[in-house]
Amino acid sequence: MSERLDIRSSEDVVRVRQKVRALAVEAGLSLVDQTKIVTAASELARNTLDYGGGGEVDIELVTFPRRGVRMTFSDQGPGIPDIAAALRDGFTSGNGLGLGLGGAKRLSSEFSIDSTPGQGTRVTIARFK
Repeated sequence: MSERLDIRSSEDVVRVRQKVRALAVEAGLSLVDQTKIVTAASELARNTLDYGGGGEVDIELVTFPRRGVRMTFSDQGPGIPDIAAALRDGFTSGNGLGLGLGGAKRLSSEFSIDSTPGQGTRVTIARFK
């Protein structure tokens, strides 16, 4: 079960949060794990909108080998020239606190990022039961 959602506005960020929460409940994640994955998804959706100029997320309920939720956020924005720096707390290329990417990584069971300057960014996260 997979669904693709566009991220073009703040309302879309809210829709991403709602969909992730619904799938986290369906996957049987604890309330703590639901909160963690929804928070991570919200941060990444906001980054996709604010820094990537909008994009999309593929959200899926995972049932094998463990139950959980996996998301892949992608955009065609400017990309991230230094991923290691971007993952450090306090680093920001905008007006934020610099906790988004690193925080999303800490809140996830799985985290991967691929970004090419001038071509965009792709971030995949998952949280499992």
